[in-house]
Amino acid sequence: MSVGIVRHEVYLEHVTDSYHPENPDRLKFIYSMLDTIDGGGIVYVAPRIATHEEIALVHDLSYIESIASTKGKERRLDPDTTASPGTYEASCMAAGGVLELADKLMAGVVDSGFALVRPPGHHAERNKAMGFCIFNNIAVAARYLEKRHGLSRILIADFDLHHGNGTQHSFYKDSTVLYFSTHQYPYYPGTGWYEEVGEGEGKGYTVNVPLSYGMDDSDYRYIFEALLKPLADAFRPEMVLVSAGFDTYHHDPLGGMKVTEEGFAAMTRVLLNIARTHCGGKALFALEGGYDLSGLASSVKAVIAEMKGEFVHAPDKTTSPSAGVVQTVGKVKQTLEPYWGKL
Repeated sequence: MSVGIVRHEVYLEHVTDSYHPENPDRLKFIYSMLDTIDGGGIVYVAPRIATHEEIALVHDLSYIESIASTKGKERRLDPDTTASPGTYEASCMAAGGVLELADKLMAGVVDSGFALVRPPGHHAERNKAMGFCIFNNIAVAARYLEKRHGLSRILIADFDLHHGNGTQHSFYKDSTVLYFSTHQYPYYPGTGWYEEVGEGEGKGYTVNVPLSYGMDDSDYRYIFEALLKPLADAFRPEMVLVSAGFDTYHHDPLGGMKVTEEGFAAMTRVLLNIARTHCGGKALFALEGGYDLSGLASSVKAVIAEMKGEFVHAPDKTTSPSAGVVQTVGKVKQTLEPYWGKL
């Protein structure tokens, strides 16, 4: 199986404050890991610059132009998010890298892919930067796939520690995109309760799984198998997009979860199986959070191994999910029943 990988030195040019967790070292560790793995089946996809028109599928043009005005300058965009002289180009290339990978998937050049880009995107709102994010790369890709390739059913799965408020708001009234998020709650940014299910035509197409502190591999595996899989089978996506955040890793300095490489492999396996069942295997992952550098690199490696069909992390199926997670999944299913029936 061929796996498309987006990597580029331009993503290191987005420089954040001293000691900021979202810094260029994140990709340096990942890229160093890539240089050590077997390149068989890996296809490196050269990113391009996303145009303002493409980014405006999600963001206000005035906001895009405000980011463009930071080129060559330093500017604080929100309390957690800064622009450096290279941020604008890196941000356009982050969105463009995801779009180029989407094109390669649609053309059948690769079977699945991982855009290893930064800055991340799922907190970025229509008209503002937020939570380390500038442009919402995965949301832009969803709208691009609709406009450029005519897709009408896109699944976005977000397993970052934090809720993807920007992605949720982008599709909250929309039935063409099913947004599914697991996240620690209550935690930044404060959104993502299970009763947030969408509005209007989008009712039932936003699915939030708020989790308390300390959830582990068996909890996440249960959520993906017991909730996401039947939901995806009902939705029948034409493309699977993934906001891949690794700040649920058990040593992450910002997180409170206990997920290991085995857990990320297990989630990836479910996502790839969904893609193979419904859309010819087309699954596109884009990097979001993850701030333990060695854990980030090893977790990304586990995901890529799954994409290559190298099942090096077998899940421990002797463990059971926590009672709290089983209860939460039950509540989410009950909330979704008016829109999806019994899942």
